[in-house]
Amino acid sequence: MFSRLFVGTVLLISSILASAAEYQTQITVAQDGSGDFKSIQQAIYASKTFPYERITIYVKNGIYKEKVEIYSWNTRISLIGESREGTIISYDDYFDKIHKGRNSTFHTYSMKVAGNDFSAQNLTIINTSGPVGQAVALHVEADRASFENVTLKGFQDTLYLAGEGHRSYFKNCYIEGSIDFIFGEGTALFEGCEIKSLSDGYVTAASTPANVEYGFVFKYCKLTAAADVNNVYLGRPWRKFARTVFMTSELGDHIHADGWHNWDDPNNEKTVFYAEYDNNGPGRKPRKRVSWSKQLSKSEAKDFSENRILKGWVPIK
Repeated sequence: MFSRLFVGTVLLISSILASAAEYQTQITVAQDGSGDFKSIQQAIYASKTFPYERITIYVKNGIYKEKVEIYSWNTRISLIGESREGTIISYDDYFDKIHKGRNSTFHTYSMKVAGNDFSAQNLTIINTSGPVGQAVALHVEADRASFENVTLKGFQDTLYLAGEGHRSYFKNCYIEGSIDFIFGEGTALFEGCEIKSLSDGYVTAASTPANVEYGFVFKYCKLTAAADVNNVYLGRPWRKFARTVFMTSELGDHIHADGWHNWDDPNNEKTVFYAEYDNNGPGRKPRKRVSWSKQLSKSEAKDFSENRILKGWVPIK
């Protein structure tokens, strides 16, 4: 009996190891044909579903005009560009173009990430449709998705963070947009990022669920604006339990003195959690902020550590 069990265990382990060895873990994408594939989506199609070992897709410089989707079964994918400025994923869908009804916004992405444990480095993702309404550049609904040295460009609704409690991490990224350009129900930590407003509007529109402790947290970030932009709010609530915090960040003079907006519904003031801590710059005006926002104490700020926000997940850095 023991012998048969031992043999069965050995066969099972051998089968798993053999399966793990049957797929390619390093893939190169190059438009000139020098890689394994000419398009990023082709590389995704060729990637093993639910791999045991991380699959790294290296993308050489070029403008990849394609709608990229990392599916839920494409877990443990790393997408690494040759250079941040030269490796560009670009598409131009927007709300009125795609004709998918009232939820068209969520189909406008240039890239969508649904596979857990995703990471991206050294590339740019753009929605090039311009100021024509809702037009998402990056849609993230995976859990444990990290982005480092990534540029995101769009106007309204540039970055959508989906999935209740799903965790995303952005380090040294550049994100630009106009209205509600960082929005959604996900949990996200932004560190050392530049957040640029292209018009008067709102930086964030969180829709944090009532049972989720953390929404969007910005640390050591820099909020900038295009010329003649001077009336930008830090956030407004897409749903009534929105949670957004800016900490130890530089706020430009384009930030409205009120700081936060109730989306024309005073009832939201009772349920949102909007807070700041140790910010600097001309946009820091704690005494002029709306009364229903909060200035954190030093002890309260300790609750916003990376470990607590990300629930113990350590992002790829």
